[in-house]
Amino acid sequence: MIVTIDGVAASGKSSVSSGVARALGIPYVSSGLLYRAATLLGLEARLDLGEAAPLLSHLQMLPLRLEPLPEGNRIWQGERDLTPQLHQSAVDAGVSAVAAHPELRAWVDEQLRRLPPPFVAEGRDMGTNVFPQAGAKFYLTASPRIRAERRAAERPEDVDAIEAALVERDARDRVQSAPAPDARVIDTGPLSLEEVIAEILKGVKG
Repeated sequence: MIVTIDGVAASGKSSVSSGVARALGIPYVSSGLLYRAATLLGLEARLDLGEAAPLLSHLQMLPLRLEPLPEGNRIWQGERDLTPQLHQSAVDAGVSAVAAHPELRAWVDEQLRRLPPPFVAEGRDMGTNVFPQAGAKFYLTASPRIRAERRAAERPEDVDAIEAALVERDARDRVQSAPAPDARVIDTGPLSLEEVIAEILKGVKG
């Protein structure tokens, strides 16, 4: 079983995927964390995030390991746990540039396809590109304002600034992030986390 949950930035994909995975008793896989880890390492090495070759070379020297768990994924570089640093604003600002490189996307896809199912796969193009054979596909969306308010509740940043950044991010991500033709689109705006999880479980089991 592979369940894909794609969607726009800050639409609740990670929380929903974790809840669905726990309910099903299987791991969930966050593709976004691999892009974020690549971005973090690129920033630390002061690399140009607009250039794919130096980033890929750096990643091959410092291999990353994704640990998929129902309660949340962790990214390791040897014995170093990168996870706590992956959601800082500098990574938010740079990750779209990294994810836009076809070479980086191929690298991430290769890491994901090596994982043995069953699992819930969360990202931007899990249902369209990485796991088109998945039997249950979902796409989460919500207005930029609602997503900004949710993110502001998690970090001490201005809602208007977050909303503006999300609108810009949506424009950058549009090529990579689109619902699969056979995905069910869910507007998470009017729904609680538990209601979104319940809708997806109903679709998986139905």
